[in-house]
Amino acid sequence: MKSAQPNSLNCFVCGVKNPIGLHLRFYETGPGEVTADCTVPEQYQGYPGIVHGGVVAAILDEIAGRTLMGAEDSPRFMFTGRLDIRYRKNVPVCTPLRLVGRVSVTRRRTATASSAIYDQDGRLLADAEALLVDVPREMIQNSDLEALGWRVYPEE
Repeated sequence: MKSAQPNSLNCFVCGVKNPIGLHLRFYETGPGEVTADCTVPEQYQGYPGIVHGGVVAAILDEIAGRTLMGAEDSPRFMFTGRLDIRYRKNVPVCTPLRLVGRVSVTRRRTATASSAIYDQDGRLLADAEALLVDVPREMIQNSDLEALGWRVYPEE
């Protein structure tokens, strides 16, 4: 099972129209599991050849949150209450990477999820544990998600 998740228009990580964004595409690969493949361009480096730690954090945050988004028509939108990151090895720019996120525990209004970045040889480069909190219903209950740009876009 591999099902494409929706993207937004302007998100830094997944926004398809964000001119400075990463434009990542995420796929549900099992219950509570999301993956993505990416190559981070060199303009997001900190030290030469190494992805900036803040960009690594943004990627880990996004994939953790996406573990609970579920179906396109009824996503569970959550924001990050805490993100505990372990930078294990330098994350290289211009190199294929594999991103994996998994739900750990889900509760009524909160959840925890893990996220990880691997190199093309399967070595763990960075990982995180996220505490996620539901976005208040009144903020999204009357939103037209597709009008906001939340949908699966064709790959270019």
